[in-house]
Amino acid sequence: VQLQASGGGLVQAGGSLRLACAASGRTLSIYAMGWFRQAPGKEREFIAHISRSGGSTYYGDSVKGRFTISRDKAKNTVYLQMNNLKPEDTAVYYCAGRLPVPYDSKWYENPSGMDYWGKGTLVTVSS
Repeated sequence: VQLQASGGGLVQAGGSLRLACAASGRTLSIYAMGWFRQAPGKEREFIAHISRSGGSTYYGDSVKGRFTISRDKAKNTVYLQMNNLKPEDTAVYYCAGRLPVPYDSKWYENPSGMDYWGKGTLVTVSS
């Protein structure tokens, strides 16, 4: 499956953006999906994860209460709604997916736990 993230841009602190991750070549509905981000000079960071069914979601501590992950099966798209953005949210955001495995560990928080990656989209938050 080929993934493509979009929706990034420049926003002022306190503002909102919605990122989208679209798929080509295969339906997204069979994959568990996640969002990660990477700021310059930093490691790739887990942001959010949604189960294949959409019934379970998980968030990184730095974005809990501000970001929401969701999926629209009809549109074959996964979203990341980002509210109350802060300058420290500035990064390239990536969507990723994998065929799901049991949630008996937090494999979804590790970039190596995901199999498919899209090209990122840059989010810049100005102070």
